[in-house]
Amino acid sequence: MVERADAIVIGAGVIGLAVGRALAKAGREVFVLEKNAAIGEETSSRNSEVIHAGIQYKPEGVRAMLAVKGRDALYAFCKTHKVNHARCGKLLVANGEDEVASLGGLKVNAECNGVHDLEIIDGAAARGLEPDLRCDAAILSPSSGIVDSHGLMLALLGALEAHGGALALSSPVTGGRVRDDGVDVEVGGADPVTLRAKTLVNCAGLWSDRVARSIVGLPPETIPRFRYGKGQYFTYTGPAPFKRLIYPLPSPDSQGVHYTRDLGGQAKLGPDISFVDTNTDYAVDAARRDAFAAAACRFWPQIDAEKLQPGYAGIRPKLKGPGEEGDFLFSDRSIHGVAGYLGLYGIESPGLTACLAIADHAAVLLCEAGR
Repeated sequence: MVERADAIVIGAGVIGLAVGRALAKAGREVFVLEKNAAIGEETSSRNSEVIHAGIQYKPEGVRAMLAVKGRDALYAFCKTHKVNHARCGKLLVANGEDEVASLGGLKVNAECNGVHDLEIIDGAAARGLEPDLRCDAAILSPSSGIVDSHGLMLALLGALEAHGGALALSSPVTGGRVRDDGVDVEVGGADPVTLRAKTLVNCAGLWSDRVARSIVGLPPETIPRFRYGKGQYFTYTGPAPFKRLIYPLPSPDSQGVHYTRDLGGQAKLGPDISFVDTNTDYAVDAARRDAFAAAACRFWPQIDAEKLQPGYAGIRPKLKGPGEEGDFLFSDRSIHGVAGYLGLYGIESPGLTACLAIADHAAVLLCEAGR
């Protein structure tokens, strides 16, 4: 038996929950399907929990377009919905003449993205803010912060349900088929069912490419193949040494091993990045401790490597390989020709920061397509 549904969102990470909320707010009947037994068990809960300012992304890219909008919307949402967060600020540190010289270009890039509150300060001023810091100069970003990612997802779920949306856990999508009037979705679990959706939004994160390939009628050439970028974190025992986030200068594929703290004061370093063949290996290599300490020593000379402990790991669904800058991909009818399907691919950093802007953008694309 086939049951009809207005809008189905696949995936109950931060992006799927935000998209579900946006559609429910617009008056749609929304079902969010999650293959796991709880929300946000993968990328959404295995990251730095940082609210990014939108500094380093390539101007005119999708990430750049949505980062600042998302940052501002996220701060407002957290305040309204009482999600624990802190606008603690960030220092992007430079050591050596070449790095110091690059700060001006990074600031100009940020301004092109709509980030207008950055300040370049010298090493003495940076140490005045963070006495244990070593750097020759830095960019001060006052609008960077941290957020309780699980609390955020619970608030998004509450808002989704308050507008009539529903969540189904342990409900994996096992396949589907494109139809003239929408998309049939095969849902497994304890009570398998076929749902005929007018609109299907694929927010399955690390699995979104495989989900798309299981849907007969989606042109396979329009479905990207991910590169899995694994990042490991080490936690630091003892008091957190810095109030602000401390970042090295970014590379095209990574923001480097940086210092963050959580809202409870737990300090951590990470992530590093390695490209791996699987999206399920969350093991942390304890032997990487000294490499983490060496990377942090450039800006934190007093670090005690013995206090670093293996923390956790996350995996990003990247659309580009090592040394290349990726972007978000919203695959709509203009790309694949299917009226009722929207695929969100390559949603990595700053996906957490931009989740509300991503959701609004997805809702606009569906409205423009008449879906």
